[in-house]
Amino acid sequence: MIALFTDFGLGGPYTGQMKAVLNRLAPSVPVVDLFADAPMGDPRASAYLLAAYAAWFPGATVFLCVVDPGVGGERPAVIVEADGRWFAGPGNGLFELVQRRARVERCLEIAWAPERMSASFHGRDLFAPVAAMIARGDAAPSRPIDARRVRRPDWPDDLAEVVYVDHYGNAITGLRAAALPPGARLVAGARAFERARTFSDRPQGEAFWYENSNGLAEIAVNRGRADRDLGLAVGTPVEIVARGNAAAAP
Repeated sequence: MIALFTDFGLGGPYTGQMKAVLNRLAPSVPVVDLFADAPMGDPRASAYLLAAYAAWFPGATVFLCVVDPGVGGERPAVIVEADGRWFAGPGNGLFELVQRRARVERCLEIAWAPERMSASFHGRDLFAPVAAMIARGDAAPSRPIDARRVRRPDWPDDLAEVVYVDHYGNAITGLRAAALPPGARLVAGARAFERARTFSDRPQGEAFWYENSNGLAEIAVNRGRADRDLGLAVGTPVEIVARGNAAAAP
């Protein structure tokens, strides 16, 4: 299986062009659309989203990942193997949390290029063919890479900000719910939110946070929208307030 994780958006030709390459080079391998609207041009926020959602997929899944504001520049093109899953994409920190949380991981620089490659669309011309090679079971040409070129040790283990707003207006953070202290409240947009198990545990119109199905802390409004009703967006900072500490007014 090949899973697509990009910031290309839900319209336009880019996802379709990559799928055409995959269909030509690995026609028997199913392709799954995971994210086409990852945080645009933001490998850091995307890294926390990717790590949480990739963990749901079985081993041997190949992730074709393109959040690549430095395309055509000096950032390397890499293959990462992490706990049996494969990732192909830019070495700009996008795979930092996948690597950090893996029990076993390795990162290699892609040592292959097509005869013709656009300077601005490596997703189609470089990463898609490499992902197809891996999915077919072929060895993609690669070489060792200095970890200092691709790792981001200064990035936190959990990111205290909104990294994604879903179709329903729920604000997904880069915080793993399991890493938060018991009884913690989250503060965002000058509002404090108590934890709930699910939407129906709160009255209609009430805001809260909960552990979403992929383990991330998510801020929501029952029968409402956190983006519209609370003014939350990708990049909004989130504060963690332990039980008994003061916080912003609800």
